[in-house]
Parts: sequence; C-alpha cells; structure tokens
Amino acid sequence: MMYVLVGILALVAGVALGFFIARRYMMSYLKKNPPINEQMLKTMMMQMGMKPSQKKINQMMQAMNKQTGK
Repeated sequence: MMYVLVGILALVAGVALGFFIARRYMMSYLKKNPPINEQMLKTMMMQMGMKPSQKKINQMMQAMNKQTGK
C-alpha cells in the first residue's frame, strides 16, 4: 500500500515539474523567436523588393493565421 502511494506522489510531482519546465522553455523560445507580426512582414516584403500595401499585408497575415490554425 505504501509503494502505491509513493508511486502516485512521484507521478504527480513529475507531471507538475514537467509542466513548469515545458512552460519556461516555451516562454524563453517565444522571447527569442517572436511570432511574425505585420511590421516584420512589411520589412521582409521591402527587403525582397516588393512595395507592400496594407491590403497585401492583411491577406498574407490572414493566410499565415489560417495555416497555423489560429
């Protein structure tokens, strides 16, 4: 009976610890690699030699959001 209780406690502790480690990792990843926003998209288009209009930027943002499932 004691072994089962210790096993359950270890499982709960492992799940909690794993959650917090994964959360910290994702927060640091998103800080280093932020998702693309309109300003970044506009800059990329200008670097590629395109003259970005707001309509084109909105279309590309909608396409990207649809593809990522947002």
